[in-house]
Amino acid sequence: MRAMVLHDGATRLRLEQLASPACGPRQVRLRIEACGVCRTDLHIVDAELKNPVLPLIPGHETVGRITEIGREVHGLAAGQRVGVPWLGRTCGQCPHCRAGRENLCDAPGFTGYTLNGGYADECVADAAYVFALAEDADPVGLAPLLCAGLIGYRSYAMAGDAPRLGFYGFGAAAHILAQIAVWQDRDVYAFTRPGDRPAQDFARQLGAVWAGGSDASPGVLLDAAIIFAPVGALIPTALKAVRKGGRVICAGIHMSDIPSFPYADLWHERQVMSVANLTRQDGDAFFPLAARAGVQTQTTPYPLEDANLALDDLRKGHLQGAAVLVP
Repeated sequence: MRAMVLHDGATRLRLEQLASPACGPRQVRLRIEACGVCRTDLHIVDAELKNPVLPLIPGHETVGRITEIGREVHGLAAGQRVGVPWLGRTCGQCPHCRAGRENLCDAPGFTGYTLNGGYADECVADAAYVFALAEDADPVGLAPLLCAGLIGYRSYAMAGDAPRLGFYGFGAAAHILAQIAVWQDRDVYAFTRPGDRPAQDFARQLGAVWAGGSDASPGVLLDAAIIFAPVGALIPTALKAVRKGGRVICAGIHMSDIPSFPYADLWHERQVMSVANLTRQDGDAFFPLAARAGVQTQTTPYPLEDANLALDDLRKGHLQGAAVLVP
């Protein structure tokens, strides 16, 4: 099979011909149809996330068809379409797992980080951690739902029932969650890079009541704000934008350092919270909700061998929606 591989000390992925991965007794093997390009992949390639297991095949927004089923796997069928998310396995034994908070597992495996992922023709995955996906949907359109959608939804749920909801960074996750928020009759406020008119126009097309740069004010106080951009300086900015008792959610796995800010900006029971990973229960809630809301992802497909180009375009902010690799 072909795979895009990250090696120790490298800043670019290398296209390689590898043997098909062996399918373990509790795994399934997939022929990959599409794999989304996530900002977390960029953090891994740019060495901002430490200690990946190298050499590594990145990618954790994988959509594919099952070609082999391990002997201990039940409830899945050959030819079935499934998705492989960031959370690839958990220990099931630590206090967090026993409390139903597997996203905080003390000994997890993460797809495309500590486990090989979907920048390839094939992959294997723990059968207990894949999601059944719509058989008749476009696999390219489904791919961003596996992380931008899933972890975005966990952030969205943590924001509570906010009538006025701000998104800082209007990329893959925000463009999915904005559709759900508008469908639920919430007011969406989109904050982009200053001067990024295309992203602001895109947000308005999806129903945002206001779109502007992160240095601008919409003229109203928000009930909650979700920060998708990996920019720590946006936290003090967002705190000033939310009302008393408002909430700021940090949705990324990596973020630059947060600068100091006056306690007065946090006072009046404002909250800053972070989201870590996802649970399988998030998928059980999110996928039906996205279907009911009629979510349509905006994607830019790239051939598998152009993974470095897709990462470059993401790094430079040239994308609206999500990049997706197609083997």
